[in-house]
Amino acid sequence: MSEGSQTIQTEHVALREIAPRIACIPAFAQSSLCTVFGDEQVDLFHAPAGTQLVKSGESHIFYLIVLEGKLRADRLEQDGTVTVVGFVSPGEGCGETPLMQGKAYATFNIVAHEDSVAVRFTREQFWQLLACCPEIRSVAIRDMNSRLQAYQVEALHREKLVTLGTLAAGLMHELNNPGSAAKRAAATLRENLVRLQELSLRAAEHPKTPEQIVCLKSLLEHAVRSCRLQALSTIEQSEAEEALSEWLVNAEVENAYTIGPVLVEMGFNPEELSCAQQAFDPKAFSNALNWLGSLVSSFSQVCAIEESIGRVTDLVMAVKKFAWDDRAVSRSLDVHDSIQSTLTILSHKLRIKHIKVEKRFDASPSIIETRGSALSQVWTNLIDNAADASPMNGALEVATWTEPDWLVVAIGDHGSGIPKEVMPHIFEAFFTTKPQGSGTGLGLEIVYRIITQGFGGRIDVESEPGNTRFVVRLPRQTAPAAEPQPVQAATA
Repeated sequence: MSEGSQTIQTEHVALREIAPRIACIPAFAQSSLCTVFGDEQVDLFHAPAGTQLVKSGESHIFYLIVLEGKLRADRLEQDGTVTVVGFVSPGEGCGETPLMQGKAYATFNIVAHEDSVAVRFTREQFWQLLACCPEIRSVAIRDMNSRLQAYQVEALHREKLVTLGTLAAGLMHELNNPGSAAKRAAATLRENLVRLQELSLRAAEHPKTPEQIVCLKSLLEHAVRSCRLQALSTIEQSEAEEALSEWLVNAEVENAYTIGPVLVEMGFNPEELSCAQQAFDPKAFSNALNWLGSLVSSFSQVCAIEESIGRVTDLVMAVKKFAWDDRAVSRSLDVHDSIQSTLTILSHKLRIKHIKVEKRFDASPSIIETRGSALSQVWTNLIDNAADASPMNGALEVATWTEPDWLVVAIGDHGSGIPKEVMPHIFEAFFTTKPQGSGTGLGLEIVYRIITQGFGGRIDVESEPGNTRFVVRLPRQTAPAAEPQPVQAATA
């Protein structure tokens, strides 16, 4: 027990010899300590400043009473740094908490902050003191409660700071997707505006009849009606796109297979477009439909930009609300619409790898109660990871169904799978198997925290080569987020 050239001097003395010094301490003045243990041998330490009396992790735990000077309790952090927990002044004791909690090892370093003198009691002597001296028992219990409360407050504060740090890093991770989506949508919108100008100038060469004007007005009203349309399953959407595209081909419309899916996405069908087919000649009809397709695509991109910016705002507000311990107003959320919005934002990434998305929306009802909109982060991370894991020309499956107490969402891919040795760590913060610079290791940690803490749900993983599924279960009646539990103290 030394540091550098400084050494702790130890005396083995009878307690009776130092009784007058202990009796000067108000907390011990009325105790029968000296009467009961007068001849008991104890260790009296003379510790120069900087020397260490107790080392964290040691199996020997003692109760110390400071007679002179000042001791300091230090906690060794995982990153190698040292945090000062507190100080012990003359007339105060320390070490009672790990003894009374039954700890097998010391949890803090006890260092002489100044040149100090302290008397040391072994584990056996400490329990004898508590059994025979009610005054000392009261002091020890009071000190233990005080230190536990102080440490729990400090631990909760540290936990919140760590979580805020994780949220801040996660915010940077999450902002990338909506930011990139807004940038792509703006680029597409610029191309559409050039195309619209060209088509508008071409159409302006031919005056419109009242019938044509009425038809175009009706189509325009539909095009700008809403960004929010009912999400279709993969089969329903594919069949609708194929039917409309073939109808456009038969009507000799240019770019039929390009504008067909765009029109379907905004809810158009052949019946609504038939008025234009009747009002225009074939060439003018083709121009009118291409003009409508560019307009609809432009409006869709505006919706995507609006949603992306809204996602950014929601993410920033989520961190602000957490920091200020705010509670968002409960509201209803359609899970199918939430998933569809995420697929829309990530559609460009899916198209680059030619990934087909199979949707089976079988949950009925698909509405849950939620606070805030953090659920979109879950779908963003899971679908983005599935896209990264999928090979070129691969497929993703997004399925929903209901169970007695749960609304279930499963997102799967056909990539190489998650190695068995990696599986236990996938929800740990900052753990990632992606190349350096490609992943933060925060995505799945965010998912796990939102599902389990924010919604009171569960998330399970099934993985083997060629088939990986994340299965999210959300309560039908979503429980409020759980309050943080006090951290179990480990004090000096």
